[in-house]
Amino acid sequence: MRLHHLSVTAFGPFVETAEVDFDALSDSGLFLLTGATGAGKTSVLDAVCFALYGDVPGDRSVAKRLRSDQAPPHLAPRVELDVTVAGRRFRLVRSPAWQRPKKRGTGTTTQQASVTVTELVGGEEVLLSSRLDEAGDLVTSLLGMTMTQFCQVAMLPQGRFQVFLRARQDERQAVLQQLFRTGRFSRMETWLRDRRQALHRRSRELHDGVVAQVNRFSEAADAPPPPEWDLAEIDGPAADGSLSSWVASLQEAAQTRADEGHETLALATVAEEAARAEVETATRTHQVLARRAEALAGRERLRSRAQDQVRRTEQLASAGRAAAVIPLLQVVEQASWEASAARVRLTAAAEQLATALALPATGAALTLPDLGADPSWQPVAEVVQARLDDLAPRREHDALVTSLTGSADEVERALLTAGEQVRQLEEQAASLPDELSQLRAEQSSCTALASAVEPRRAELARLEGQLEATGQLTVLCAELDTAQRDQLASTARTQALTEHWLDLREARLQGMAAEIAGGLAVGGSCPVCGSCSHPSPAVPGPEAPDAEAERAALRAVDDAKATQLVHDDRVHQLRTQVEVTRARAGSAGEQALVEQVAQARHALGEATAAQHRAGELKQAVEALEEQLRTARERLGGAVSAHARLDERAAGLRTELSQAVREREELLAGTGLETVQALVDHLQELARLTTGVLTLEARVVEADRRASEQEAALARCLAEHGFDDRETAREAHLTPEQTARLRAEAERHRDEESRWDAVLAEPEVAAVADVVPPDLGTLRGRYERAREHSHLVRAGWESDRACAGRLTVLAEELDRLLEAWRPLREEHRLVADLASFVEGRSADNRGQMRLSAYVLGYRLSQVVAAANLRLAGMSDQRYTLEHTGRRGNRETRAGLGLLVRDDWSGESRDPATLSGGETFVVSLALALGLADVITEEAGGADLDTLFVDEGFGSLDAETLDDVLDILDELRDGGRVVGVVSHVSEMRERIPAQLRVLKGRTGSTLATVVR
Repeated sequence: MRLHHLSVTAFGPFVETAEVDFDALSDSGLFLLTGATGAGKTSVLDAVCFALYGDVPGDRSVAKRLRSDQAPPHLAPRVELDVTVAGRRFRLVRSPAWQRPKKRGTGTTTQQASVTVTELVGGEEVLLSSRLDEAGDLVTSLLGMTMTQFCQVAMLPQGRFQVFLRARQDERQAVLQQLFRTGRFSRMETWLRDRRQALHRRSRELHDGVVAQVNRFSEAADAPPPPEWDLAEIDGPAADGSLSSWVASLQEAAQTRADEGHETLALATVAEEAARAEVETATRTHQVLARRAEALAGRERLRSRAQDQVRRTEQLASAGRAAAVIPLLQVVEQASWEASAARVRLTAAAEQLATALALPATGAALTLPDLGADPSWQPVAEVVQARLDDLAPRREHDALVTSLTGSADEVERALLTAGEQVRQLEEQAASLPDELSQLRAEQSSCTALASAVEPRRAELARLEGQLEATGQLTVLCAELDTAQRDQLASTARTQALTEHWLDLREARLQGMAAEIAGGLAVGGSCPVCGSCSHPSPAVPGPEAPDAEAERAALRAVDDAKATQLVHDDRVHQLRTQVEVTRARAGSAGEQALVEQVAQARHALGEATAAQHRAGELKQAVEALEEQLRTARERLGGAVSAHARLDERAAGLRTELSQAVREREELLAGTGLETVQALVDHLQELARLTTGVLTLEARVVEADRRASEQEAALARCLAEHGFDDRETAREAHLTPEQTARLRAEAERHRDEESRWDAVLAEPEVAAVADVVPPDLGTLRGRYERAREHSHLVRAGWESDRACAGRLTVLAEELDRLLEAWRPLREEHRLVADLASFVEGRSADNRGQMRLSAYVLGYRLSQVVAAANLRLAGMSDQRYTLEHTGRRGNRETRAGLGLLVRDDWSGESRDPATLSGGETFVVSLALALGLADVITEEAGGADLDTLFVDEGFGSLDAETLDDVLDILDELRDGGRVVGVVSHVSEMRERIPAQLRVLKGRTGSTLATVVR
C-alpha cells in the first residue's frame, strides 16, 4: 500500500481544504510530520485511517466529533485519499455524519455518512461502490487486515506500546487477541465453561428429579428409603442396582396385598346380594297388601255417591235438547233489536237533513221541490247532485286566487330588494375610484423607499465588520504584545541553555583525562599512550560534568528550541492577523462606528418596513381594482333584473283582479267566503240525503227478517218438547257447565273401573290371606352386609391404586436414571476439560489458559522479530525475552516479557528501563509486531508507514541508531513518516510536512530541502 495524495476539508482542526502530496515527500524515503502540540499531527493520520476504514483509532472514535467546530455551518466535512493497493490505484472519498442546517425553517438535521470508491482503469475512473459496508469490506480484503491491525502496522503508536511493554499479562492478552483475531480460542473457553455450567444445571435438575421421584415412591409405598445411600455418588445406589431392588420389593408387596383384598371382596359381595334379595321380596309383599286395602276402600266410597250420578245423567239429556233451540232464539231477539235500532237512526238522520235544508246557504244555492208533511227525499238528492256537477269545473278557483296573491306579494318584495341593491351598487361604484387613486399614490411612495434596502443592508454589513474588526484588533494587539514578550523570554532561555551546554561540553573536554582515567582497568592498556602502567591517573574535580549531564543539557537546549519555534510561529501568525484586522477596521474610531451602525440599522429598518408595506399595498390595489370591476358588472345585472320584476308584477295584478270577480259571482247570497266552502256544504247535503235513503231501505228489510225468524222459532220449540221460550232457557247449560257435569260423570265411571281392575289382579287376589313379613329386621341385616362389603371394597381399591401408582412411579424413576447416567459422565468429562483450558486444573502446572497459550506462541514470534532490530538500536545491549512465568500479583502465565541486559547478564522487568531505553525497546516491539501481522495478512506490501512521537527522550547516539533502523525500513521503496516535534529531527530530516495551527484552524505546508 502506497499513499499518493490526501485532501481534507472541515475535518478535525482543518477548516479549509488542506492537501498532502505524499509522492513529493516520498522521494527521500523518510519524511518528518512535525508541528506544535495540538496543531493536528495526529489528525493527518486520522484522516488516512478514516478514508480507508471510515473510522479513527482510539478514544477519538468514541467522541464522534470528526467535523471541524470552526467550519462554516453549510460546509460538509470531506476526506479524499489516492492510494495504490496490490498494484491497483484507488480514490476513496468519505464524509462523516454531521449536523447541517435545515433547508427549510430553522435548526439542524443529521446528514448521514457517505463514501465513494473509484478505481483508475485505463486512465478512467470506474465506480466500485458507494455503500459504507461494501467499501469497508473491499478495503479489508485488499489490505488483508482490520482497522486495529492496520493502525498497529502502518501507524506505529510508540506511546501505546510503552503501555503494552509494561502491562500486566491479562491486559497484554486483550491487546494481542484484538490484533491476531484469536477470539475463537477464547470462544472455545467460553463454550466449554458454558457447556459445563449447562451440563451441571441439567445434571442437578435430573438429580433433583430422581430425589423427588424416590421421595414420591417412598411416600406412596409408605416405606422409608434404604439406609445409608447417596444419589450424588456416581457409583452409588443409582448405579449399582440397589435402588432398583428396593423399588421391586415394594412393588411386589403392594401387588400381593391387592390380590388378597380381591378374594375377600368376592365373598362379601355374595352375602350382600342375598340380604338385598330378601329385603326386596318383603317390600313387594307389603306394597301389594297396601294396594288391595286402598281398592276396597275406594269401591265403598263410590256406592255412597250413586244417586248423584243419576241426577247428572238426566240434566245432561235436557241440556242436549235445549242446545238445538237456543241459537234460533238468539237470532229472533237479534233481528227484533236491529229493526228497532234502524228506525231510531232513520228518524235522527231525517231531522239532521231537514235542519241542513233550512239553512240560508242552501236556499241561495239550490231550488228545492215542495217536501210536504211526509217528504220524499229522492228528488232532493237529485237536485243536490246536479248542483255539485255544475260546480265541479270551478273547484280549483280558490287555489288560483291564493297562488296569484302569493306570487304578486313575492314579486313586490323582490322588486323592493332589487331597487335597494341597485342603489347600493351605484354608491359603491361611485366611491371606489377615489379610494383606488389614494392606494396607488401610497404604493408609489413605498416602492421608491424600498429600492434602498439592499444598499443600506450592504452598508450596515460593512460598518458592522469594521466595528467587529476594531474590537478584535484590540484583543489581537494585546495577544501580540504577550507573544512577543514570551518570544523574547524563550529566545533568552534558549541562548542561556545553549551557553550552559557549551560550558558543560568545554568543562567535560577539559576533564576528559580524568574521565578516561576512570575507565582504566588494572593491567589494561591506556587508550591514549598504550601503557599498561598507570602510576598517577588523573582525578576529576569536585563538579566535573559527565556524559549524562552533557546529554541532559543538550536535551534541554532541544526542548527550548522547540518552544522557541512555537513562539516564533505564534508571533508570526498574530502579526499577520493584526495587519489583516487593521485593514478591515479602517481609520474611523470605535465610537463613531457605533453611531454609524445605529444610524444604518435605523435606515435599513425604515426601508425594510417600506418594502413590506409596498407589497401589501400592491395586493390591496389589485384587490380594489377587481372589486370595482365586479361592482360595475353587478350594477348592470341588477338594473336589468329590476326591470323584469316590474313587468312581471303588472301582469300578476291583472290576473288576480279577474279571478276575484269570478269568485264573488259564484258565492253571491250564500254567505260563504270561498268556492270550496260552497262545494263542501253541497257535499254534506248529498251525504245526508243518501244516508236517509239508505236507512229507509234498511228499516223495511229488518222488519221482514224479524217476522220470518219468529215463525221458525215457534216450530222449533214444538219439535223439541218445550212449551215456551223460558222453559228452553232454564234447561240450557253453558259449555263450561256441560263439560263440568260430563267430567264428573266420567270420573265416577273411571274410578269404579279402576278399583275393580285392581281387585281383579292375580297378585292382589293371591295376598288376601297372607300375613305381612317383618321388614325392619330384614333391612337391618341387609345394611350390615352392605357396610361390610363397602369396607372390604375400599381396602381393595386402595391396595390396587397403590400398586398401580408404584408401577407408574417406578417406570418414571427408571426413565430419569437412564437420562441422568450419560449426563453425569459427560459433565465430568467437560468439567475436567474446561478446568484444564482455563488453567485451573492441577494438571495445568502453569495455570495457563488455552487462549494465552496460543497468544504466547504469537508473542514469541513478535519478540523474535523485535530482537532483530533491537540489537542494532541498543548497540547489542538489550534483548527481549518471552517467559511463561507469572508476574507479581498475577494469577495467569504465558504472556510475560523480560528485557535481558547483555552487559550485566541479567534479565529484568521492562518497568526498570529509563525513558529513552523504554522508547527504543517499545519501537522495536512495535516494528516486530508489524512484521508478524503483515506476514499473517498474507504478506501485504505496506509501502507507507508512520512512526509516532517519542524521539525526544533519546541521546544523539541512540537517535542515530534508531534512524539507521528507520533507514532500513525504506529498503524496497518503502516510505517512512516520522511524527515528532523535536528540533533536531527537523535538522536531520530534510523532507517535512509541517502542521501550522492558528485561531481560524490549522494548515499544512510541505517543505523539501
